[in-house]
Amino acid sequence: MSNNIFMRENKWVFWGKWGKMARYSEEIIDEVRQSNDIVDVISQYMYLKRSGRNYFGLCPFHNEKSPSFSVSPDKQIFHCFGCGVGGNVISFIMKIEGCGFVEAIQILAEKANIQLPTLENNVDSQREELKAKVYKVNEFTADFYHKNLYTPNAKIGQEYVKKRMLTNDTLENYKIGFSGRFNELYMALKHNGFGDQEILESGLVNRNDNGQYIDRYRNRLMFPICDVRGRVIAFGGRVLDDSKPKYINSPENVIYSKGRHLFGLNVAKKYDTKQLLIVEGYMDVISLHQRGVKNVVGALGTALTQQQGFLLRKNAEQVILSFDSDEAGQTAKLRAIDVLQSMGLDLRVLQMEGAKDPDEYIIKYGNARFKNVVDRAISVLEFKIKILKNKLNLDNINDKIKFLNEIAKLLSNIDNTMEREIYIEKISDTYQISKEAIYAEVNKLSYAKNQSEKILDKKKTVVVHRKQELSQVSQTLRKRENMILSILLTGNMDLYQVIKINVNCDEFKDELNKKIAKKLYEEFEKGNSNINAILDKMDDEEQSHITEIMADDYGIDDMEKAIDDIIQSYQRDKLNDRKMQILTLLDEQLEGNEKKNLESELIGIVNQLAKMK
Repeated sequence: MSNNIFMRENKWVFWGKWGKMARYSEEIIDEVRQSNDIVDVISQYMYLKRSGRNYFGLCPFHNEKSPSFSVSPDKQIFHCFGCGVGGNVISFIMKIEGCGFVEAIQILAEKANIQLPTLENNVDSQREELKAKVYKVNEFTADFYHKNLYTPNAKIGQEYVKKRMLTNDTLENYKIGFSGRFNELYMALKHNGFGDQEILESGLVNRNDNGQYIDRYRNRLMFPICDVRGRVIAFGGRVLDDSKPKYINSPENVIYSKGRHLFGLNVAKKYDTKQLLIVEGYMDVISLHQRGVKNVVGALGTALTQQQGFLLRKNAEQVILSFDSDEAGQTAKLRAIDVLQSMGLDLRVLQMEGAKDPDEYIIKYGNARFKNVVDRAISVLEFKIKILKNKLNLDNINDKIKFLNEIAKLLSNIDNTMEREIYIEKISDTYQISKEAIYAEVNKLSYAKNQSEKILDKKKTVVVHRKQELSQVSQTLRKRENMILSILLTGNMDLYQVIKINVNCDEFKDELNKKIAKKLYEEFEKGNSNINAILDKMDDEEQSHITEIMADDYGIDDMEKAIDDIIQSYQRDKLNDRKMQILTLLDEQLEGNEKKNLESELIGIVNQLAKMK
């Protein structure tokens, strides 16, 4: 985890990167955790389907085709059997939102409508105070720039918005503005009581080597960037002459990370739609919205991130990509496809002719025609085939063979037989390639792929078996340790007392098990048996292992009845493990006292094992 966490005076203490502390009471943390059902929270970010007692879905933290991400409503944990990540509702928010513990608590508190107390005097409360001030700076700036657009000094900005046919309603809705000269904004901010710290943190003003404060944006059309809650978090500024760069965007700061936001989502999500159209630029979003296309958002850069993918999946069932038709736009589409497809989104690609971007298209051809283009958006496979076709000359026999081979590779990756059948039919008709030829190549590749996977699986199996043969006893012992941990993880203090008497956690064979057991023992000795609270104190590796153990019941129906057998089996396995170690050492032809001591220890172990039987 990103924070070191411990208890002091009945409060969770988070050791931040600057060495100061933030505190929330244990009661507050528990209230937040218990008020956020893990299934409900995770369902806001991904699709979950019930299977037995648990829910399953495609893991948001690694690329997979078959759901291995498990969520337990009974235990309030998640665990991915594919990549091993696991934790509780708090650690899920930390991972999915890319935030720290304190911010995760705040996010969950907001979801549950819980009013959190003000953090005590520490760096985190100072950071929260700074964030609040930066939000105010941005809100003031958005109003300042917007009002400035209507002044005589903004004539170039007025001419531009008139040329782009932006209405007053649109200007007001998106708070479009105009930045003035030199340090007009800085002077206005200072006049209205803002301090240099929050002004500089916002990224709206720079300080040069001479100590002068200079506005970042000068003589540019300004686009406020809002988060999903409608708070102004950043700005984009467009130059209105031939100057470079064409756009300047806010740097990342305490409230803004461009990879975690989508321009216009705060507006688009207000409309009843299960579909979102994602475009490149601010003007694409604004122009389309003004002309009736409300379900549109901007990427804030051409490289879509996984965090943006989470936002899209949370707010839409289908996403249509509509980046510019130039080479950079096509490359951006392919990158975005890789990100979004891995997240299980229904993805389509917009195809436009006669315009370089959606803004230009809808201005030239109108809303109705653009809507028709949206309705005819093609699949990812069709888009990739089109890209491939444009690179090759199908009148050339060698290029046509290459085209067929590449298509076959794409088709062989489609698992759904019916979907593959439909595409083969369509490709055959479109490109005058016999279905038999396509089938033959696809089947050949599918067979080769399956054989390769079988060989790989066989190799993996051989490796696994070999490892098991080499350390069979140790593996058994680790499993028994896991079973003991699974009992401890019930939080039953009576069972803990039985285990404590019989099991020394310092003697655990597996180092990770040892670390976890020691922490559990320490917490139980303090009287803390709240497993989810204890889980918050574990690092990522420990959390993943704990949730893996908790996800496996080891076939134990009644812990109280099974505990004696488990402890006895553990003791026996521990002795067998030591016996194998001694036998291995004796094979090394030891001499003298060392050999005698080992032989004596071995006799003692054999006698103990005989008594256990």
